[in-house]
Amino acid sequence: MADDCPKCPPAGAPLWLATFADLMSLLMCFFVLLLSFATMDAAKFKKVAESMEDAFGVQRDIVAVEVPMGTSIIAQHFSPAQTKPTPLEQIKQTTNQQTTKLDVSVEDMEDVKQKMLKAKMGEIDDQAEKIEGSLAQEVGEGLVSVETEGLKIIIRINEKGSFPSGTAILKSGFEPVMEKITSAVNDTKGIVHVAGHTDNIPISTDWYRSNWELAAGRAVTVADFMLKKKGTERNRIVVEGYADTRPLVDNDSAANRAKNRRVEIIITQEDPTLGLKAEDVSEMIQTDSLQDKSN
Repeated sequence: MADDCPKCPPAGAPLWLATFADLMSLLMCFFVLLLSFATMDAAKFKKVAESMEDAFGVQRDIVAVEVPMGTSIIAQHFSPAQTKPTPLEQIKQTTNQQTTKLDVSVEDMEDVKQKMLKAKMGEIDDQAEKIEGSLAQEVGEGLVSVETEGLKIIIRINEKGSFPSGTAILKSGFEPVMEKITSAVNDTKGIVHVAGHTDNIPISTDWYRSNWELAAGRAVTVADFMLKKKGTERNRIVVEGYADTRPLVDNDSAANRAKNRRVEIIITQEDPTLGLKAEDVSEMIQTDSLQDKSN
């Protein structure tokens, strides 16, 4: 009779048990190694623990009479490492400390805007005086007048000497005046509005059905003369016709109606305060303060 029993398991532990035990040992060593590399900020952990105690209503200390059982061996032999700031954090902190920003109040913003507008107005006045000087003879004869209104320079061409009554054709001999006006406009920056105006007496002829058509026709005539000259930028010109809707004076006399019959060349300057930001104002204030110290 054979000694081996086919129903009995082989003697000793199964073969896979040794491999399983090695795997468990390696996993334990792996997690012990991870814990030893871990860093812990003790101060932050204490603050979090205190906030958790307040949140859950733990307001008293329980004195431990005996040492709690089950103390971790890892906790006894490993202490948390102290955290140190990385070079990147140190660079950021240094940069933030060196960066300074000047707070800009509403008063500072308004003060800077007023200064910018005042400087722009002075520049516009100088340009208007230059234009008026180039047209001194025509201004003296009452053919043209020059004035400023805010950020605008207005060159007003009166009907006297420029257009015959009821037509939009320039009088013979007025071309030299238009040459001077065109040259003065081309030397000035800004959008150019050419606007025609009439009095309140209705007109109805074969050429012009209403005052609107006459006003627009005179504005087109002036704009066309300017555009034919070298140096005139087409994208600057805007043609407008207002008929009798914007009179200078009341149309209650022949002299006043003559004043209202005109063509205005309005050079509109850009507002320097548009798009002004707090950063720009801060830089201006700092620059002014540096200049004051240097002086």
